[in-house]
Amino acid sequence: MPKMKTNRGAAKRFKITGSGKIKRSKAFSSHILTKKSTKRKRGLRQSNLVDATNLKGIRKILPYM
Repeated sequence: MPKMKTNRGAAKRFKITGSGKIKRSKAFSSHILTKKSTKRKRGLRQSNLVDATNLKGIRKILPYM
């Protein structure tokens, strides 16, 4: 059986934590920033963990993570 391929787009977007959880960055922080409040933009800088509902799919496209 051939080796499984990693989804390269996903590999750039997700990192693994020390405890094995998957970390992600938040969306909506790259452009059209003038109408967003400072508080909202500051919150978007923080990373977040992937929700349990999406975990199975992400682990599937990142087999070696």
